[in-house]
Amino acid sequence: MKVTEGVYLLESTKRSHVYLIMAKDNILIDTGMPGLAERILEELQGLGAAPNSIRTILLTHHDVDHIGNAKRLSEATGATLWAPREDIPYIIGEKNRPGVKRIIQAIIRPQKPATPRCYSANQRFGEVFAIRAPGHTPGHTIFTYRNVLFTGDLFKVTKGRLRLLPKSMTWDRNEARKSISLIKGFEFEWLCPSHGQPIRNGLIVKNFLSQY
Repeated sequence: MKVTEGVYLLESTKRSHVYLIMAKDNILIDTGMPGLAERILEELQGLGAAPNSIRTILLTHHDVDHIGNAKRLSEATGATLWAPREDIPYIIGEKNRPGVKRIIQAIIRPQKPATPRCYSANQRFGEVFAIRAPGHTPGHTIFTYRNVLFTGDLFKVTKGRLRLLPKSMTWDRNEARKSISLIKGFEFEWLCPSHGQPIRNGLIVKNFLSQY
């Protein structure tokens, strides 16, 4: 699904989204639930993004529905895999995820990728900027690209409304609220969450952000 010029939400990853940014060097944001790699690669081909055109894969955080195909996609494309420093130990299996997420990782068991590179402060990938936004996880990261804001799991969009994720799925609710407050000063036309449909910046978004 085309969100705006150069930005696509992959239809093969409806439950936990993967976004494609088609630029000079194509970029994927997140990799979806495990087991979807071949569908993702097929869809990319259909969009005119051959595997070797994907140069960068950006992970917003360590949850299994975001890193599920990181190993296969990074190997198939040759792309450099990036992740937040604080979340890398969970991604490569050095630490167990806390609470209910430990149960989820035991059931789903995503393949562990090679150790990703970690974002530095104000990291830039062409026109994509990585912004630290902890709360959902210790290193949760969001991205801006032109008029688009990719918010990961800062919140979800359900039936046209923005909502916080459950406390059981959030590392630190107070930090998450601070991170949401951070984006009030951003200028963007489209907000692209990991869960729920992209939404235009307007009254619904402004009303939600005004609470933080």
